[in-house]
Amino acid sequence: MISKIFKIILLLVLSYQTPVYSKSTSFNDFNSRDLSNYFSGIIAYENRDNSEALKYFNLSKVLLNSHDNYLKRYVNSLVLENKVAQAINVIKNNSKKSNSDFFDAYVLLIIDSLKKNDFDKADIYLNQSLRFQEENRINLVIFETLKQYIYTFKNKKLLPNKKNFGNLSLIAEAFQRCHYNDQRTSSFFLNLINSQQGDYSRYIFFYINYLIQNKEFDQAKSVIDQIDYIGSTLLLTQTKSWIDNNKFKSFEKIFSCGNHNDIISEFLFLISNLYSSQDNFEKSNFYLNLSIYLNPKFEFNLSLVAENFFADGEYNKVKKIVRKFKETDEFYYWFRVKKEAQIIVKEQNYEKGTSYIESKFKNIEKPNPKMIFDLANFYKNSKNYELAIDNYSRLISSLDDTSVIKSDILYRRGGSYERLGNYEKSDEDLLHALRIRPNDAYVLNYLAYSWLERDYKIDEAMEMLKIAYDLKSNDPYIIDSIGWAYFLIDEYKEAEKYLKRAVELMPDDPIVNDHYGDILWNLDQKIQARYFWNSVLSFDDTEDDMRENINKKLITGLKSVQ
Repeated sequence: MISKIFKIILLLVLSYQTPVYSKSTSFNDFNSRDLSNYFSGIIAYENRDNSEALKYFNLSKVLLNSHDNYLKRYVNSLVLENKVAQAINVIKNNSKKSNSDFFDAYVLLIIDSLKKNDFDKADIYLNQSLRFQEENRINLVIFETLKQYIYTFKNKKLLPNKKNFGNLSLIAEAFQRCHYNDQRTSSFFLNLINSQQGDYSRYIFFYINYLIQNKEFDQAKSVIDQIDYIGSTLLLTQTKSWIDNNKFKSFEKIFSCGNHNDIISEFLFLISNLYSSQDNFEKSNFYLNLSIYLNPKFEFNLSLVAENFFADGEYNKVKKIVRKFKETDEFYYWFRVKKEAQIIVKEQNYEKGTSYIESKFKNIEKPNPKMIFDLANFYKNSKNYELAIDNYSRLISSLDDTSVIKSDILYRRGGSYERLGNYEKSDEDLLHALRIRPNDAYVLNYLAYSWLERDYKIDEAMEMLKIAYDLKSNDPYIIDSIGWAYFLIDEYKEAEKYLKRAVELMPDDPIVNDHYGDILWNLDQKIQARYFWNSVLSFDDTEDDMRENINKKLITGLKSVQ
């Protein structure tokens, strides 16, 4: 009954609030079963249950030629379910109708044309999409970059008078020059890799791929020797492993600059990353599936799909994806193991997750330092601090004091000692880390906060926190720390300025809300204080001892736990 009422309300909302009826047939022309399936599809679609949405959309295809939004949702659902070819056919079958006139439809038609090596038709579809480029900034980037690529594929030269999108354009030009084997390709990749405007280390893989394509094996080895396993991305660790083991043919199996589909696939992967960085995982997966459609050989890109689904809590989909990563590609297999362990933690508990990752780790004959590092981090996150310390120690002894990685591991081991209450060893590690990197805001923050909690070297701790805040003034954890520092020295008004901002940045963080409640209590804003303390009790990740303290404070006030 509730479901029927909801569908009636939804029908009324659609009837009176959407613009599609200027082009669509009235819903009165369709039977109740079609409408019911369509509305069920919309509900599933809005709830991001794409498999369920597609099932209902398939049952209501009678709306395909009559209702504008149906086609958009249906096509989107098909792509999200990796049915890209079917989505393209649906668009092509409706290409003469007004409801197929939207940006993603033209992107699909362009991709279809590129896959068929029909650059002229790709150009036609691109020009037809022109009026949608201003819908958002990413549409503009897609339009202009595809324009440049298609021109290069057709003419074997760069498009003159092109729009500049900073390093995004530098990426495009590097691949375009690589495509027609321009002698300046290396310099463009190097300019990109060495850019100070962001992390473009992913493109080291493509630079090495280019060097290997041109038989410059010694240069490829020279580049990869500058990369360490522990601090590198997943793709680069696998790249380094291939080079170290002389597996040069592995590169051409997944990507070639000479293949225009591979290049556009990488561009779509970049777009997917842009959407993922905005937490728009649906749009990210849409473009990622288009990327995989153009270059199914580059299965490693599926790791981003897995991360997107994990962030959305769709663990069964993560499990299905990561099974594609086999032991022959050891670092992607290790990524699979970590993700499976993390899912076990989410669905069961840390104890079972730890047992799983331990069993897989023991089967690795020669574990790489990266794997040891990841295992140590897993132990630390699961509060197995002794085991975390043991594994961090295995790594520290092999690193020299100029290593940034050593500083990071000392920071992590120092934090583990601090959690165990071994403050002497914790301070020793954190101070050692600061000797390597004196301006590491996070180490400064952690050490200073630890000292303040212990009522130790208060003045020095405050100075460290001020330095950390100057370095990372928008980091909510550092904002919380400096606010709490002012609280501990009884400067409540100053503390409130920082904690208010920290709560705005992290509204669902138990510690920040608890701190803010304490400050408000001391500012005699007791109703507001209890509001934030109550918020802490509503969070799933609030620990039991904090819940106990909060309940005491709600009854008798702050003094009850001091």
